[in-house]
Amino acid sequence: MTYEPVYTRTPRNAFVPSPVFVGIVAVFVVSGVMTWTHFGNVRVDVFLFIVTGWLVSLCLHEYAHAVVGFFAGDRSVADRGYLRLNPLKYTNPLLSIVLPVVVVVLGGIGLPGGAVWIDHQYINHRAKHSLISAAGPLTNVILALAVAVPFLAGFGGVELYRTPTGEVGLSGAHPEFWCALAALGFLQITASALNFLPIPGLDGGSILLPWMSPAYQRAWGLFAPYGFIMLFLILWQTKIGIWFTDAMFWIADRLHIDDIAIQVGLELMRFWKGG
Repeated sequence: MTYEPVYTRTPRNAFVPSPVFVGIVAVFVVSGVMTWTHFGNVRVDVFLFIVTGWLVSLCLHEYAHAVVGFFAGDRSVADRGYLRLNPLKYTNPLLSIVLPVVVVVLGGIGLPGGAVWIDHQYINHRAKHSLISAAGPLTNVILALAVAVPFLAGFGGVELYRTPTGEVGLSGAHPEFWCALAALGFLQITASALNFLPIPGLDGGSILLPWMSPAYQRAWGLFAPYGFIMLFLILWQTKIGIWFTDAMFWIADRLHIDDIAIQVGLELMRFWKGG
């Protein structure tokens, strides 16, 4: 017996960005202008700029999974609202949005979140399954390269200096903005690398999954719920986390994103610490 897809009509507004996403983008742009012009408390401006920028990238990451899944055959993603870039529509907003933002604020790493749900019974080729999984991290790669463009063009030079009173300051034009942008670029670099790791439950593991034998797929599926926890423990409880961070700074340097600017941007984001 065969079953036809339940979803045959695409909602008229399926590809219209949701008001939630538009609002996030608006705050991102406004906070960027505020950081550039040094309006109000610049550390709060940097916090809003980095966090909303990261939220935009999370929405685009999940949107990439959904839109590739849509054109690969799963029209149900439109009915679920995944194509409207609304983070509240994700299968698990806590894992998809809240936890990645907390990790960014506290740890300065673009940790992968949850995912949109794709009905794979409508996807008829292994390569399509892999492409759906790869679409998200490839989006992070594109965003990292986009952020790197002004740095590669020679903009964003930032230097630290110490005042006669012993305080540390920033030199250069609009240094807080460039530090915030550098930190946002670093988050995209780390998100790209982490999402491509061949770990059960992450995009990298899902890219490989369709090419495994059924027995290996079942075993892989048993470990998938614990892949995120395993990654968390590896990064924060072993030296691998230090090696990983050093490697990410090396990649950032190849893109002319200065490590000092990254670290200053992440520190400015934590406005509650003062200094």
